[in-house]
Amino acid sequence: MLQKKVILTEDEMPRQWYNILPDMPNGMNPPLHPGTGKPVGPDDLAPVFPMNLIEQEVSPQRWIDIPEPVLEKYLFYRPSPLGRAYALEQFLQTPAKIYFKNEGVSPAGSHKPNTAIPQAYYNKVFGTKRIATETGAGQWGSALSYAGALFGLEIKVYMVRISFDQKPYRRLMMNTWGATCIPSPSPETNAGRKMLELDPNSPGSLGIAISEAVEDAVTTPDSKYALGSVLNHVMLHQTIIGLEAKKQMEKIGEYPDVIIGCAGGGSNFAGLALPFIYDKIHGKQIAVYAVEPASCPTMTKGPFVYDFGDTVQMTPLLAMHSLGHAFVPQPIHAGGLRYHGMAPIVSQLVLDKMIEPVAINQLETFAAGVTWARTEGFIPAPETNHALAMVIREAKKAKEEGKEKTILVNWSGHGLVDLMAYNAYFEGKLSDYELPDEEIQASLVALENFPKPVCK
Repeated sequence: MLQKKVILTEDEMPRQWYNILPDMPNGMNPPLHPGTGKPVGPDDLAPVFPMNLIEQEVSPQRWIDIPEPVLEKYLFYRPSPLGRAYALEQFLQTPAKIYFKNEGVSPAGSHKPNTAIPQAYYNKVFGTKRIATETGAGQWGSALSYAGALFGLEIKVYMVRISFDQKPYRRLMMNTWGATCIPSPSPETNAGRKMLELDPNSPGSLGIAISEAVEDAVTTPDSKYALGSVLNHVMLHQTIIGLEAKKQMEKIGEYPDVIIGCAGGGSNFAGLALPFIYDKIHGKQIAVYAVEPASCPTMTKGPFVYDFGDTVQMTPLLAMHSLGHAFVPQPIHAGGLRYHGMAPIVSQLVLDKMIEPVAINQLETFAAGVTWARTEGFIPAPETNHALAMVIREAKKAKEEGKEKTILVNWSGHGLVDLMAYNAYFEGKLSDYELPDEEIQASLVALENFPKPVCK
């Protein structure tokens, strides 16, 4: 009988997260204070984040212990299984072996609780009573709502309007776990009101929602802000994915030739890839692909610049690939990938040639998701479909070249509350949209006088 999945026992779950910062080949550009142009310090971030998370954001330690209360909550769904996609391999008639790390088994249905749980824990320990956050497709908002319920925290979520309308069940998941979710831009913040004055019918963006959530957090007593992607401590927490995958592949005597993940802000991709990129830094030959939408091509077309992480310019300036903080992406169904920037760690590793970014059009991604569902059974989230489209490309390439290769993909979340997106695909209502260069250039004009990051 074929071994369909590789399981770790609870005792085998990693007890530490991997911090790639001390291993970065060319280091990192620091975040800058937008007023002074100087690197931000802990005191600059203290109104927004608890100090224990700020310490993780800048930590020079390669390994950081996972607190026991976080490990206990992880055990609700971790270790997650590593599956072998035999049926897809047979359908594609490929010599490639396709493995997938199934992060859809969490209560929220995605990888997002891997950082939501520790962020809720560290806020609770710090004395925070309430957390404000944003969410794109609703995966992060639902995960933080779940984590807030575990630790007794009040959660307020600003959900990008187009996804709020497209994905009502995500909002209901948040409500079920006790959180409040409102569409962004909203009339509840200065940032939201400003955006609504500019465009009353704005579909919203993650940049706008971040502005609202940060403003909410710093103006409400006993509140902090939490971000579900982009920042270093979020990448850190997600590395449990790749660390587990390494152990699982060792158990069966395998090692990937190709690593694939979808990338919007970078968290699920980095969670799988960073532990393997450590090996690549030290000489291992691996292809690592970060897949983004062609309609929001942050890494493939956006320059490496200093830019705000939000639309209303409330965050520090981050050195990252960006389409410009004022950029509002097309209302594609992969709402979690509609972000103007990219995690600084991921952006720097793209520059360092450790990661190759790929942009794929919407229709190809949904075709890949349907192919996966009709072979492997699991219905993937629209975001995950981007990674699966690249898996299929690589599997077909292996067939054309007659080469065996081992592919590892992060199956970052299920699509059971995204079925209206599939319905739109089946009814022919979806289309491809490749972002024109002139639109990118227009969005980047606002960055002309910003400091320039060092590109080694």
